[in-house]
Amino acid sequence: MEAKPARLTVLMDAEKKKAFEALCAAQDVTASQVVRQLIREYLARHGIDKFARERRSATGQ
Repeated sequence: MEAKPARLTVLMDAEKKKAFEALCAAQDVTASQVVRQLIREYLARHGIDKFARERRSATGQ
């Protein structure tokens, strides 16, 4: 069973936010999807790869 999702609030420059959201839209992904992927990659890069493995198994990779 998956844990209940938690919210993460990020403050950033309005211009960067607009550019980020436009790029996400152009790539047909949500900002949340991109941020979750970045967090998984960051954890894996620092030796906490449990979450990257879970994602690969959930997607059949």
